[in-house]
Amino acid sequence: MDILAGVSIEWLKALTWITAAAAGLAVLLWWRRLDLAALAAVEAFLAASLGAGIYVLNHLGDGRWGGDQQAKLSPPPLSDTPMVGKFLEPLEGMLGGVTDGINEFGDFRSALPVALDFFVAAGWALAVSVPVALVALAAGAKAARQRKAEFAAYQADVEQLRNELEHLKRHVGYPVRDII
Repeated sequence: MDILAGVSIEWLKALTWITAAAAGLAVLLWWRRLDLAALAAVEAFLAASLGAGIYVLNHLGDGRWGGDQQAKLSPPPLSDTPMVGKFLEPLEGMLGGVTDGINEFGDFRSALPVALDFFVAAGWALAVSVPVALVALAAGAKAARQRKAEFAAYQADVEQLRNELEHLKRHVGYPVRDII
């Protein structure tokens, strides 16, 4: 079952952008970090563009890629020739194979520019993803340092409160036990 059978080239290109926007928005709503949302959008665009290019190459004979604009070759009917027709059947079969190969090559030649457009878009997305990933990595490292500093501050507060509690226990005369 081909769910993209009725989708034109323009819609296929739009679907790559829609996928990227949806992934970015989902990550932004989930984690509330713009850097991760941008990275998710770029990576989703990369994956969708690669998938669209592979889809085009898997459906070479489809008319959406322009393959139906060329006339298809067909072998001449040699088996209908009087008297020698049955001897020419193997030649007719071979010519059928050659013309099928030529027709497939024409379909490939028509679909290749469309697929390459998607692959080029995926390449640009890969190039953009490197600096976006570095920014996301730097933002993640900064957030980790902040969490570590907050944890150290909480630990210091807890230690200070323990010391004050010990001091208060000694002041009141409460038997002091070592707290582990």
